[in-house]
Amino acid sequence: MAVVDDIAGLARILARSRVIAVVGLSPNWYRPSHFAAKYMQEHGYRAIPVNPNATMILGETCYPTIAAIPGAVDIVDCFRQPEEMPALAREAVAKGAKVLWMQLGIRSEEAARIASEAGLDVVQNRCVKIEHARIMGGLHWAGVNTGVITAKKRA
Repeated sequence: MAVVDDIAGLARILARSRVIAVVGLSPNWYRPSHFAAKYMQEHGYRAIPVNPNATMILGETCYPTIAAIPGAVDIVDCFRQPEEMPALAREAVAKGAKVLWMQLGIRSEEAARIASEAGLDVVQNRCVKIEHARIMGGLHWAGVNTGVITAKKRA
């Protein structure tokens, strides 16, 4: 596997994945991690919070680490600082995840190497919500599909 930075690769990841461990998921609705996870839940994904400072977010039990999550994880989506990425890459590898996803503004060549060498796909500096909306058809000019603006005639 390798660093994925093309539409076909991102579409493949989003189509084959269903369980996302969201590292750094905030319980605050106005934080990007919360907004992204909620969006992914609304589109059929399970977003499992990894946050040692909370017990429940978005109806899901929080776990202090990736390793503490029972069951399989497809994507480890990281809302943490770049210096934390190598350790998170090791946790993703140990968990058997298929993808290490680093959110907007986050790049780590060391983490990418760790994950890639273990066979994981790696996505850097991209938002899972934005990519899903862009590739899978949920994005419009305002950035979200609110359904408020439409070309459809109201009955």
